[in-house]
Amino acid sequence: MKRRDFSRQLAGAGLGLAAAGLAKAQGGPVEGQHYVKLSTPAPVSLPTPDKKVEVVEFFWYGCPHCFRFEPLLDSWAKRLPPDVALRQVPVGFALPHQVHQKLFYALEEMGQLPALHRRVFTAIQEQNQRLNNEADIVTFVGANGVDRDKFAAAFKSFSVATKANRAKQLSEAYKIDGVPALGIHGRFYTSGSLAGSHERALAVTDFLIQRARQNA
Repeated sequence: MKRRDFSRQLAGAGLGLAAAGLAKAQGGPVEGQHYVKLSTPAPVSLPTPDKKVEVVEFFWYGCPHCFRFEPLLDSWAKRLPPDVALRQVPVGFALPHQVHQKLFYALEEMGQLPALHRRVFTAIQEQNQRLNNEADIVTFVGANGVDRDKFAAAFKSFSVATKANRAKQLSEAYKIDGVPALGIHGRFYTSGSLAGSHERALAVTDFLIQRARQNA
């Protein structure tokens, strides 16, 4: 959230150049400078046995930097090796974040996240819709084709509350204090602020995926 200016578009080749530039200019990512190694590992949740490394993106819909980071992350995710699982986790630092946590997980419960995730970002960041309370959120999802009553029930459900609580616990385990941030297999995290830019954060993540594979 502290960095304001970075590219909104990045091809896979560009990320490769970022990684090469980081290695050439700085001798490779440096622990404590470009990334942090956790003293106590965070929980890892792999969806299937073929997935071996988990990457978590911590974000908040109300964060303009997360919004701008989204297309970079999408481009990067398309070239991930098949053994790497990426998931997005909304942070719950305070009440505004927690409301958006429930929005995210309610959409997930209803199978609407792929269709509406980017629309939520756009509504908040480009259309100046507040979406900071249940009433505004229900109105928004209804206008986007989602059954309002079913969504309201999901928003208040025990399942969504449980997922939001687990997300909060995971961000605390990674010691996340700003977004967007990337957690790698319960052992490392990096961010644009640490790595020097959001492109380089993704390059550092590539490096840390290899570290995780090697159990280094």
